[in-house]
Amino acid sequence: MHLVQLLLPLHDNHKQAFPNAYFNKVREDLTNRFGGVTAFVRSPAVGLWKEHYDDINRDEVVMFEVLAEQLDREWWADYRKQLQERFRQEELLIWASDITKL
Repeated sequence: MHLVQLLLPLHDNHKQAFPNAYFNKVREDLTNRFGGVTAFVRSPAVGLWKEHYDDINRDEVVMFEVLAEQLDREWWADYRKQLQERFRQEELLIWASDITKL
């Protein structure tokens, strides 16, 4: 079993909020594909990273996660590209962890 998690920004690079429909579409996509999704959207996380020596960027992000029996890397790579285009990002983070249900 795999736990797949992805982070999506709440705002674009001009500080404009993405429409709720963007996040609803992700929930719909993941529910249809995996039978369910957990979305952590009420308390956005804050991500900080450095692009240059003293230039710190800040992003508010929400996390989506699904459980998958099999890890279809090709599907996830394609979906990541779709999301990068929709959310106008150079890169979005998606990762998977092997888990054991207890």
